[in-house]
Amino acid sequence: MSRTLSLTMRGAMNAQETGEVPIFLMTITHELLEEPIRLSSDPTSRISVDPLKYGTASRGETYLFVPMGYVLPDEKDGAAPQSRITLDNVDRSMVDIVRSAQTPARVTMELVLASALDEVEIAFPAFDLVSAPYDASIITLHLAINALVTEPFPAGSFNPSQFPGLF
Repeated sequence: MSRTLSLTMRGAMNAQETGEVPIFLMTITHELLEEPIRLSSDPTSRISVDPLKYGTASRGETYLFVPMGYVLPDEKDGAAPQSRITLDNVDRSMVDIVRSAQTPARVTMELVLASALDEVEIAFPAFDLVSAPYDASIITLHLAINALVTEPFPAGSFNPSQFPGLF
């Protein structure tokens, strides 16, 4: 699958050394949340002093900085895209949210450059949060798209046991 990237992003990806910083932005939505959780992989600017918080402002929204590692979604033929995000467990409330959710949360991921925070270079569709194992230091989010390739087609068949009026 081809993507349209800016010249700056392509130059940064192909350069041996670059001053461009890719920033991973993540938005988590769920019906239990009053407002979405927005997280950033980069401490671009200081948001507050007490408590000390850093984050990234992009398109009018503030994304809080959380140290994280991420694996971008794969694009294999015949399989649904999957991704994995590892967050440092810096706030007890994050574990409480993971424990309380009964239905999957939706996670949207975007990649921007630090030099152009309002221009999304790569946007991924909303993923479902499949599982979120955690321990004292790390929360791992396993994300997947609900794949239509795993659904049987056609969904039903017209046979005498299911549709006796036809026979």
